[in-house]
Parts: sequence; C-alpha cells; structure tokens
Amino acid sequence: MSASAKVITGIRTVSVPVNDQDQALRFFVDTLGFTVVRDMPIPTGRWIELAPGSDDVVVTLDKATGDVTRGSIIIRFTTDDAAAAHAALTGAGVDADEIIAWPGVPPMFAFRDPDGNTFSITEP
Repeated sequence: MSASAKVITGIRTVSVPVNDQDQALRFFVDTLGFTVVRDMPIPTGRWIELAPGSDDVVVTLDKATGDVTRGSIIIRFTTDDAAAAHAALTGAGVDADEIIAWPGVPPMFAFRDPDGNTFSITEP
C-alpha cells in the first residue's frame, strides 16, 4: 500500500454498551440533545443510531493511568461552552465531575450515563 493511501477514512459509529436501550435513548436524546438517525428492529434485537449534530470525530490515544486502563475507550464530545454544558447536565441530575481547566488545554469534564459509561465533554 502506498504511503498516500488511507485505509481508515473516518469513523462511522462508536458503540456504547447499555443495559436498557429505551432508558439510554431517553438519556441521549432528552438530556444530551442527540437526534435519532435510525431506530429499527434487526434480527438480533434493535439498532439505534444517534447523532450529536455533527459527524466530526477524532480519536485520541491517552496514556493508561488510574481508572483509564488499556481496553478502555474514551469518547469526547465537543461543546462551545464547557461551563454551560456542565451546568445543563448537572441541573438535569447527571453525574458529572468538576471542569478541568489546565493551562493550554481546552476546558473539559467527564460525566456518566445511567449505565455507568464515562464520557468527556471538551471545548474545541
């Protein structure tokens, strides 16, 4: 393969394991503001696709430390205002950490969905 050929050209989906699809759907749509792209039966159950409003996705390679170990996947969503996003989520009863504001790093914070999956929200 030539150096200019790209095997990976983008990310189509990131799968989040949940116990209750209806509860997770309500959380992502009603609390986080995602839109439903697809919600349909499939032979093995149900296929649900949600979009946050943009299809821009990046993958980061974070050093394994503490609770973030090899085998963990970190998904970071973007927001224009981390403080406003934090206030909205905590106001809705979401379990969220304090905002991290390190010099030279965009403000960000982690939060958990009802299934205990951890996500981060960061400014661009």
